[in-house]
Amino acid sequence: MTKKQILDYLDEHHIQHIKFAFADIDGVLRGKVIHRRKLESGLEDGYGFCDVVFGWDSSDAPYDHVDVTGWHTGYPDKPCRIDLSTFRTIPWQDNIPFFLADFSGAGNETVPCPRTLLKRIVNECHELGFHPEFAQEFEWFNFRETPQSLADKQYINPQPLTPGMFGYSILRPSQQSDFYYDLIKSLTEFDIPVEGLHTETGPGVYEAAIFHDEALRAADKAVLFKTAVKEIAGKHGIMASFMAKWTETLPGCSGHVHQSLWDAGKKQNLFFDSQDELHMSELIKHYIAGQLYCLPHLVPMYAPTINSYKRLVEGAWAPTTITWGIDNRTTALRIINHSEKHSRVETRIPGADTNPYLAIAAALASGLYGIKNKLALDIPPVSGNGYADKSNGSIPSNLRDAALAMQDSAIARELFGETFVSHFTKTRLWEWQQYSSHVTNWEIKRYFEII
Repeated sequence: MTKKQILDYLDEHHIQHIKFAFADIDGVLRGKVIHRRKLESGLEDGYGFCDVVFGWDSSDAPYDHVDVTGWHTGYPDKPCRIDLSTFRTIPWQDNIPFFLADFSGAGNETVPCPRTLLKRIVNECHELGFHPEFAQEFEWFNFRETPQSLADKQYINPQPLTPGMFGYSILRPSQQSDFYYDLIKSLTEFDIPVEGLHTETGPGVYEAAIFHDEALRAADKAVLFKTAVKEIAGKHGIMASFMAKWTETLPGCSGHVHQSLWDAGKKQNLFFDSQDELHMSELIKHYIAGQLYCLPHLVPMYAPTINSYKRLVEGAWAPTTITWGIDNRTTALRIINHSEKHSRVETRIPGADTNPYLAIAAALASGLYGIKNKLALDIPPVSGNGYADKSNGSIPSNLRDAALAMQDSAIARELFGETFVSHFTKTRLWEWQQYSSHVTNWEIKRYFEII
């Protein structure tokens, strides 16, 4: 919608307030409800927003060692700009108008905004003559809890929505039909139509695939999907968690990224070649080679939390090695190419805890790196157990090692710039520092009496 169409819509429906939000470095949506007069006054130059939103962690604790903002800068306002093309209404909040925003534009050269970063990568893709089509799918666990009840329990033993291991069950979602069908209906009305929704293996776990779209719009939908699911679940007295792995006894929650490149008119899938033995074009081979080559340099963009690496273990439906294969769910990259229409790369490293803007930016930028440099796909596909093939290396087993590798990487800086890489890796090392300083229940149980 144009500016005039949006203002006419507000007039027609007598709307006085709108909501907008943007994703911080962790993918957490931060935003405000503002009056329509403020909306109109900031449409050109943006709205002043305290840049502490990129200077603190997911628990609002200020980072102590980042450069772009902090006590040393006085935490000034930076202009946050609404993207009018993201207009939608929130059906479960009286249809209040909603917009996504970012920190692109003049005056924000040092702001490490994830959406702005992805916009730059997508523009590079368009300049190369490609249309990037992406989608992210999510698994998440649902619990019979509220934020208060879980806090009162010290976050111990949350009660899953349902018992038992019932992947692809028809019975389980039928027993929660009010919630299940509210998800489908409300998400569709919120312009996040889901291609499929079903139970996964584990108590109370669902999986949803979002319809594919142009890369930036796909990332917008993925970011909004996670918050929308939490809000819809809350209406039903349910807590939805996108934590990568909430217990060591169950598989983790994935956030796989599906991707393909098309011609500018979106008439031909450039990843498919019917004449090739594996139906793979030279373009997809370069793209895969680029992702595999860049992967060791970018792991924190796919696995951003301490908990991410608890999911990346052998035999738990998540990859551990730098591998690829045709329709192989044990490799880091799964190639799905039974037909031209659906030919794509599935990057399986990301968990549900990813920031979609960063995961999609990492996948697209590294794939384009392979294309621009015409990298040869000299790593053979894995047809069996990808966990056993460590010939090309393994994914780091913890956030510290992954962040240090990215921090020292010339490849990461070439793809995303010094400002972003320096800031982002410092925030990931901060996460490791916070984790390392805490005494856990496991340590007390193991050492308190016997040592």
